Amino acid sequence: MTPGQAFWAGLKIGAPFVLVVAPFGAVFGVVATEAGLDIVQTLVFSIAVIAGAAQLTAVELMVQDAPTLIVLLTALAVNLRMAMYSASLAPHLGAAPVWQRALMSYLMVDQAYAIGVQQFEQHPDMPVGAKVGYFFGAVILLCPTWYLATLAGALLGTAIPPSLPVGFAVPIAFLALIGPMLRTLAHMVAAFVSVVGALIFAFVPYNLGLMIAAILAMGAGALVELWLIRRGRWS
Repeated sequence: MTPGQAFWAGLKIGAPFVLVVAPFGAVFGVVATEAGLDIVQTLVFSIAVIAGAAQLTAVELMVQDAPTLIVLLTALAVNLRMAMYSASLAPHLGAAPVWQRALMSYLMVDQAYAIGVQQFEQHPDMPVGAKVGYFFGAVILLCPTWYLATLAGALLGTAIPPSLPVGFAVPIAFLALIGPMLRTLAHMVAAFVSVVGALIFAFVPYNLGLMIAAILAMGAGALVELWLIRRGRWS
């Protein structure tokens, strides 16, 4: 597969995610302007951070007048998964030129990672150039859609009727990503622990319960992974 062919293949797989990225971006635009950010600040926020979950979390904490340090640490914690994404993709894309890796690190979003890692693991013999082309194809529509949807949401602001459930895009976007990725017992345990932990620690102020749930989920997943490895060695 040539880089060009891989690009179009990634584009074909990534295009449907526009349907969830667009309303997700619009939700952030509306929430940000309602929180007091102007249109320019909202758009720059999306372009600079390009991470929906972290952006929504940060804005919510800002509305709650949380300390700046808490806002930054929580947003970083929510986005910590990007570091794990990068580590997972490094064996496949690490040989790419520096400028390509830098651009891919900026464009790293949940959808592009999910699409890319599935393809790369199923076809580990793909040339690096083809893998790079596939990744860019998967993300080429998603990021511009995010920017434009954020701008549209910011412009519309309170003009969107409260009865219109645009917020549905947030959980659907993550369910569509997480579902196919729950392939092992460790993944399922981590997901279960994260849900239970988030509910139990919902009372913790500034949404810090999510950080506690995430740490517990990672620990649970790692323990199950170790248990499975030891069980395999002893069996």
